[in-house]
Amino acid sequence: MQGISRREFVGVTVVTGAIAVGLPTLEAQSETNLNTVKCSLTINHELHDLNLDPRVTLLDLLREHLQLTGTKKGCDHGQCGACTVLVNGRRINSCLALAVSHDGAQITTVDGLASGEELHPVQAAFLEHDGFQCGYCTPGQICSAVALLDEVRGGQVSAATPDVSKSGPVDLTDAEIRERMSGNICRCGAYPNIVAAVRSVYGRRSA
Repeated sequence: MQGISRREFVGVTVVTGAIAVGLPTLEAQSETNLNTVKCSLTINHELHDLNLDPRVTLLDLLREHLQLTGTKKGCDHGQCGACTVLVNGRRINSCLALAVSHDGAQITTVDGLASGEELHPVQAAFLEHDGFQCGYCTPGQICSAVALLDEVRGGQVSAATPDVSKSGPVDLTDAEIRERMSGNICRCGAYPNIVAAVRSVYGRRSA
């Protein structure tokens, strides 16, 4: 090859190969670092000051960056509820949420519900009523149930509420529980026990 040295040829080959297989060059890595966004999140009562790629989902931040693997990745499309976490007390699908969009938020995962060795009442109820089989969906089910109880006590109605004009806490019937937990899928079919677990906690102020 005329007009190019062996060293130049090797350099061009390496860069071309890196581009071909999708490996970032030094220039690309530098550009990626410049495109990070500062973000502060309080997760399970611990403040995290982060520099994040704005494309990182809250789910991937929790599992891949912070090793909080209690939150599960199921469908990764917001359809199964396995990734449910609480953001400022409200339940969301963390697989659909960009981490940087919740800058300043208070986030609670299933890892942060217990108080030391003492389980959250919903966690204890799931154990008592066998509200799980394989357990993969359980973290999302529990987080959703915690939020559900707060919503009911706050008077938030659902499609199953007979009288939406009534103020105050909603009567938590089995139909209400099933409707409000419908975004959390259990492939094992432990629904009757999940309903029983949620119903057993209703009315306890500590929950």
